[in-house]
Amino acid sequence: MVLIGEGKFKYEVSGEDWGELPEGWEYKDATAVAVDSKDNVYVFNRGGHPIIVYDQDGRFLRSWGEDVFKMPHGVAVGPDDLIYCVDSGNHTVQKFDSHGRKLMTIGSKGRQSKPMSGYPFSAPTHVAIDPRNGEILISDGYSNARIHRYSPDGKLIKSWGQSGTFEGHFNIVHNLTIDRDGWVYVADRDNRRIQVFDIDGNYQTQWVNLSRAACVSTHFTGSETTIYVGEYFAGLGSNSQGKDLGPRVTIFDVKGNVLARLGHETYGDAPGRFYAPHGIAVDSKGDIYVAEVSWAEFGQILPGKKFRSLQKLVKVCRP
Repeated sequence: MVLIGEGKFKYEVSGEDWGELPEGWEYKDATAVAVDSKDNVYVFNRGGHPIIVYDQDGRFLRSWGEDVFKMPHGVAVGPDDLIYCVDSGNHTVQKFDSHGRKLMTIGSKGRQSKPMSGYPFSAPTHVAIDPRNGEILISDGYSNARIHRYSPDGKLIKSWGQSGTFEGHFNIVHNLTIDRDGWVYVADRDNRRIQVFDIDGNYQTQWVNLSRAACVSTHFTGSETTIYVGEYFAGLGSNSQGKDLGPRVTIFDVKGNVLARLGHETYGDAPGRFYAPHGIAVDSKGDIYVAEVSWAEFGQILPGKKFRSLQKLVKVCRP
């Protein structure tokens, strides 16, 4: 094991794919990861078994979702431990119980709204559940620049956002999360920032000096809320060996102060390095799970290479 991080945000990381995959299975790309109230881990992936479930020690529990999804992208667990899956290829968000029984679909399978129309959905990216009331927020980011807010039973309440670089505008609204006070943190990926809104979509602030902010997650410990951001590499081929350009994980407090940065080197296989953090989750112990679309981002650059897709960073100093 290798240690990365600093102070109370120090972690052990092996640099290998985490989880005891059944023989012959692969993630290919692990697009998202989520953790339920029992610290079971749900890995959404583009291999042959889209949802793979482990216990906190990486023991395989079950899988489901075969022949259900076209392009797995985002996954979240609600406060009631129900599972929400974003399919950017079919333009839907589907709700399941923990064993894969479908409970609700938002959107019409295969029906894409006109790109940049503002109407749901045009290649949605992620979903977050309000821990206070079960409302559903969906980032509609690849062909739209919009966030949609739904009631727990799937009725559209309102939408906000538009294309651009101004405050409240988006350039690939890629991921989002909601804290227990109702603040919404949005990974505005290609504007290289996190934007913060209230639940009605009113802009509050932004956190900059980031690489390409691809994913964001909240973690609660007592009265403290911590925000975790996974970032893509933001350099170019000519400076691919530059430091502190991502890929990495940055940890913030709710005021936007940087508490730690995990990963200072460029992309690579070594423990403590990443390829393309695309999904992030934190369990009750403070351990971090990082899902990576390594093959999608680097498969053409490094043909024939077998890539790691999922890492667990085990916290050394427990809360």
